[in-house]
Amino acid sequence: MTEDTVQQPPKIEFPCANYPIKIIGDSCEAFVDIVLEVVQRHAPETDPAAITRRDSSNGRFLSVQVHIHAQSIEQLEKINSDLRETGIVRMVL
Repeated sequence: MTEDTVQQPPKIEFPCANYPIKIIGDSCEAFVDIVLEVVQRHAPETDPAAITRRDSSNGRFLSVQVHIHAQSIEQLEKINSDLRETGIVRMVL
């Protein structure tokens, strides 16, 4: 396989306004509040009114999408890490 055929991840230019993060986890009453608290810890300008949520068809899982003003790859990695440490987040996209 040559270097030309290996797909490279897209490059993100920082700062990046309106960067979407999708968080999927176990459905619970406090899920959205926990996710928002973690995200706002790293991106305080995040608007709670702009969060969208979707329940799975069986109600077992919940997905939340939030848009942030991403400043760096380190910020995104820290958000990912802190979300996973909550114990209720299964996946961060």
